[in-house]
Amino acid sequence: MTETWTLPDKIRELVKRGVSIPNPLWVDIGDEVPLEGFAPRGVVLYGGTKIYGSRTVVAEGARLGYEGPVTVENCQIGPSVELRGGFFRESVFLRGVVLGSGAQVREGCLLEEEVRGGHGVGLKQTILFPYVTLGSLINFCDCLMAGGTGRKNHSEVGSSYIHFNFTPNEDKATPSLIGDVPRGVMVNQPPIFLGGQGGIVGPLRIGFGTVVAAGVVCRTDCPEGGVILRDTRTAGKSVTFHPGFYGDIRRRVLNNLFFVANLIALREWYRHVRRPFLDKGPLGEALYAGALEKLGTALAERIGRLGELSGKMERSITVARTAGRGGGKNRALLLRQESEFQRFWPEIRQVLEQAGADGGHVRERELFLEKFRKACRESEEYLDGVRSLDGESLRLGTLWLQNVVARIVRDAVSWMPSFKVETGGAAARET
Repeated sequence: MTETWTLPDKIRELVKRGVSIPNPLWVDIGDEVPLEGFAPRGVVLYGGTKIYGSRTVVAEGARLGYEGPVTVENCQIGPSVELRGGFFRESVFLRGVVLGSGAQVREGCLLEEEVRGGHGVGLKQTILFPYVTLGSLINFCDCLMAGGTGRKNHSEVGSSYIHFNFTPNEDKATPSLIGDVPRGVMVNQPPIFLGGQGGIVGPLRIGFGTVVAAGVVCRTDCPEGGVILRDTRTAGKSVTFHPGFYGDIRRRVLNNLFFVANLIALREWYRHVRRPFLDKGPLGEALYAGALEKLGTALAERIGRLGELSGKMERSITVARTAGRGGGKNRALLLRQESEFQRFWPEIRQVLEQAGADGGHVRERELFLEKFRKACRESEEYLDGVRSLDGESLRLGTLWLQNVVARIVRDAVSWMPSFKVETGGAAARET
């Protein structure tokens, strides 16, 4: 007796609309997935593809599951994206992103144009700017990475790389800023190279043009154009671990504040610059909404983790006093910093949550946008538009975003006078 298989109505309708499904019996589309979320042409769903979530959209030219089974849940997938195998949840992939088999991209990720990744890439709460390339077997959660100018000149993360984002004191206030937003969005900065079989211990800030050699675990911030050729741990030194003790928190807190401020600057960039380009396609509105949602998720995550860190200061202060820990001559200062961070966290949180509501630095923003609109009249694609900007336009745009970052950090740190940070007007920097 021959068994007859009946295709689900959704699969039949997608095929009728022009979606290519070579093995339709091996594809599962959830009942909640809207058919209008699929572009009417150019989409390919290979066998083993499972798509769920009412907010999932798949734009023209996207190809899912070429190398292995793919599960997609509430993702916004842009044009010509290839998710070749793995699990993808609550994330956005803009034009031309390609990820190999075995990827696991969890919530809060935003991968911009032509990001590349090999097999076995793990991401969560990660933002990658155009052209950033990841090797294989990578764990790169809680990062923002920029740098590079094109497909042949891009920031690179070597294979078997780890961003260490969980501390022995069980906190994740550990985001690392690799490059920055105000200059990174201009796609004109030197690339950053993180060599394979290495790692960075968050929270770090790494400048454009930095090279970290293969096999190195980097634990210190690195300035522009820096080169790190060896492990930055103190060789041969054993340090007693006191659970709950933090000691000098200044760099940790400041790096978190700079990360949050850069996220807010990126949100302003999307609202005022990115939106017209994303809205052009038939599913562009959903891509734009998804990107803003992911930035909001990232901000909530980072502010929440920083708040959890502030809640651990009481125990750290107690340990410092009872165990005799606390930085020698600087002990009083370190304890004061921890106390200020804990005491004034509600006010600091309010600064971060309310920042950017009006865009900030309206004059610089409007001067830049006027030049940007004139330069981009002939540009259909976002990256072409950015590349069409002249030097003065690039300077104005960077100044606008740098001032947004500087203001946020300055306002937050004003509640903690013992931190003594100077934002320096246009470019946020420490003394």
